Amino acid sequence: MLTAVDHVQLAAPPGSEDRLRAFYTDVLGMEEIRKPPVLAARGGCWFAAGPVQLHLGVEEDFRPARKAHPGLRVTGIVAYASRLQERGAEVVWDDHLPGHHRFYSQDPVGNRLEFLEPHGLEPAG
Repeated sequence: MLTAVDHVQLAAPPGSEDRLRAFYTDVLGMEEIRKPPVLAARGGCWFAAGPVQLHLGVEEDFRPARKAHPGLRVTGIVAYASRLQERGAEVVWDDHLPGHHRFYSQDPVGNRLEFLEPHGLEPAG
């Protein structure tokens, strides 16, 4: 039985770890978590914010995910979008998901990221 999503992994080009660290910690406000030594030798980096984890793994023939993306739930989405913009990240608002405020951005290697906050949702039933 599935109980939760443990993490989402995105790809990144070789040598991009410093840019990723700056973005995921300074811009998004996540904390870098230590990779196990056997996995750290492969490059990449892992980040967490509470129970949410994003792993970035090095891919030699990297191409950014422009359609596939993690959907990251936030609180105070307008303030969070302002935080990203103040730190140089692009924010593109999208109002096509009923019951949600949401926007898209991308990390420094071009991976698409969705940020959303539900509002006024009615229970299904």
